[in-house]
Amino acid sequence: MATYSATLRRGLPRLTGGDPWPPLDRLPDPQAMETAPAEAAAASASVNSASVSSPAATSVVTSAPAAAVAPAARAITATEVTVRRGLPRTKGGAPWPAQSVVAVAVAAAASDATVADAVPQAAATDLTAVEAEIQPATAGPLSPIPYVRTVFPGAAAQKWNRDRLRGEPVAAAEPRRVGPFTRAQWAVVVLGGGAALVAALGLAVAFVRWMLSLDPLQDFLTTYPGAYALPESAPVGFPVWMNWQHFFNVFFMVLIIRSGLAVRRETRPSAYWAPRNRSDRKINLTLWFHQSLDILWLVNGVAFVVLLFATGHWMRIVPTSWEVLPNALSAGLQYVSLDWPTEHGWVNYNSLQQLAYFVTVFIAAPLAAISGVRMSGIWPKNAEALNRAYPVEWARAVHFPVMLYFVLFIIGHVALVFATGALRNLNHMYGASDSVSWAGFWIFAASLLVIAAAWIAARPLVLAPIARLFGTVSSR
Repeated sequence: MATYSATLRRGLPRLTGGDPWPPLDRLPDPQAMETAPAEAAAASASVNSASVSSPAATSVVTSAPAAAVAPAARAITATEVTVRRGLPRTKGGAPWPAQSVVAVAVAAAASDATVADAVPQAAATDLTAVEAEIQPATAGPLSPIPYVRTVFPGAAAQKWNRDRLRGEPVAAAEPRRVGPFTRAQWAVVVLGGGAALVAALGLAVAFVRWMLSLDPLQDFLTTYPGAYALPESAPVGFPVWMNWQHFFNVFFMVLIIRSGLAVRRETRPSAYWAPRNRSDRKINLTLWFHQSLDILWLVNGVAFVVLLFATGHWMRIVPTSWEVLPNALSAGLQYVSLDWPTEHGWVNYNSLQQLAYFVTVFIAAPLAAISGVRMSGIWPKNAEALNRAYPVEWARAVHFPVMLYFVLFIIGHVALVFATGALRNLNHMYGASDSVSWAGFWIFAASLLVIAAAWIAARPLVLAPIARLFGTVSSR
């Protein structure tokens, strides 16, 4: 009979300086491991010969394997397998699993269970002890799990479960941020900043009113009431062409601001535009819309300036005397004190208004145009000397602050229009009349509807067909 030799491989020691694991006294019995294969082979041969010699022996085949495996099972029964213990499951607890020796008893005659059935039962017993160990004393028993757990969650998941069972608050997910702040933080910033601004304005009003009660400043307001007399040739009133120019200026400026902000925050354009036969000058559709509006706004501005000087209305917004400076200071103090200067916009602006319009038309608008042209595709890219003389970084540093100036100007302008006699001012700007009626208001309301419709329609679905009239539109 052949001799079977089985040698169990021993691994590294479990402790520093210890013996290889498992120890020699934990190894299976070599004689049992040698005799088990022989006995199993003999039993199998007897079963096969019986099934071949007699058809009646077919009923014995199903029970023969159990008898053949029984010696091997009994040989394994004599071996005790010590479960390796690891780190504790809770801080300060005992090593896991609990101190126990899992005896894998495979007795085919006494039980019909196999080794694969016995191991999960032992593991489930240990898992029950572990879950009883990690659950807090104040919580009820954990519900049993319908399967044998083989993978355990990490420390973070176990802490979350312990906090939940103890009734402690569980850390919420990180809130979504809009820019540098979350929505709640933005609300605090807006409300807190608004309250601080209102408080600062209140203090400024109180301080300026106290200053204007002093005799020196009373004399200053008498000498410089806030406006100076225009030349005798200066025209009076607002012609119809100026009303139309005002509407187009507002229309283009609102859409320019919208598209400019969209260009700054757009990361994945939905469509691109390129001139015909010039695919190397391709830009995204939003930038094309922004630059197209810039061109239309510049055309409207040039027409406005030409008509302004042709009709003499330039004297209303261009200072003609150095008295504009002290009168502008006087008008500013009166605005802050809430004792506003008398409004004569049909005949003459006050000096602060005149300076504001002059800066907007003759300084801010040219700066926006020059910086915008430098960043657009119209600028020659290969002109090295010109690019060194006017770097694109300078244009970017100017363009966005100028846009912010226009936003602040529009807010202040609209606020003063409504605060200093809305119906009359709207008739000046939209109705070419100095009367107090609702005509100018309704024209203004209709213009707002047109601007709102253009704002909503400014999207690729509408812009793409228009852009195809002037070039090639593609998705890449």
